[in-house]
Amino acid sequence: MNHKKLSILTTLFLISPTLAAFAQDTGSLTVDSKTIFYVVTGFTLLIALLVLGVSVVVLQLLKTFVDQQAEKIAAEKGVELVEEESAWTKMWTKLNDFRPMEEEGELVLDHNYDGIRELDNHLPPWWKWLFYITIIFAVFYLGAYHVFDSLPLQEEEYMAQIEEAEAESAARLANLPESNIDENNVAFVEDAGLLAKGKQIFNLNCAQCHKENGGGGIGPNLTDDYWLHGGNIGDIYKTIKIGVPEKGMISWELLLSPEQMQNVSSYIMTFKGTNPPGAKGPQGELYVPEALPEKPTETDSTIVAKL
Repeated sequence: MNHKKLSILTTLFLISPTLAAFAQDTGSLTVDSKTIFYVVTGFTLLIALLVLGVSVVVLQLLKTFVDQQAEKIAAEKGVELVEEESAWTKMWTKLNDFRPMEEEGELVLDHNYDGIRELDNHLPPWWKWLFYITIIFAVFYLGAYHVFDSLPLQEEEYMAQIEEAEAESAARLANLPESNIDENNVAFVEDAGLLAKGKQIFNLNCAQCHKENGGGGIGPNLTDDYWLHGGNIGDIYKTIKIGVPEKGMISWELLLSPEQMQNVSSYIMTFKGTNPPGAKGPQGELYVPEALPEKPTETDSTIVAKL
């Protein structure tokens, strides 16, 4: 085994416990913890590459010192130093079918152009093997996916996964307690705990398009008075429930319970008037909340009583 291989194996051995510690299911992580996970993993790999590079340089220096010492000993003994060809070099030469420079004359073709002559070099064996393998793979792929239909195509796999996800969502919703909340009777929740739950749902599922501050990105701004599909609590609930498929927003009815959609709708309404920096421009129509009926004044009450 040569020095480069030894350095690579040594480095991988040293960093394997660290990589194993980070090899966990990222699906259970929050957005922030996922970011930390990727940063730490990338930093670990960067350190590993630096260690590998330093190891290669150090081992190359050691090899140089050993070769110089061997040359010195051979010169003192008056013998010619013949460096033994490594197993890797032999294999590389065989894979590429290299011909020695002494045989170059046998490879020269007869034709020439302006004194430029061409060598009749063949393709490397590894390239031809790879080409043959792709042909064999293509035959099996064509037969399995398009002739005998023994394996599903990508579209079929996608639809099967969609059906499986919908079945799981339906089963999960079936086990939840029934709720009579819908877009007609949904109400704004003022409980801090419920709003915190709505915030968590928003940050995990909605912030990618609307930003965590509601300022809008791919999706519209949620902090101003302009709304594409209505700005009261019922309109927001309905938009979350049925989605806007033509604009890339899915229906959350099968993924969130009515209570969860009520919580996140209420949390969205808390964005109004916050005007975060870098917010997206207005979209849709100006929404003016309906004025609540005024309480009768004391004079009006007196008049009603007299009537």
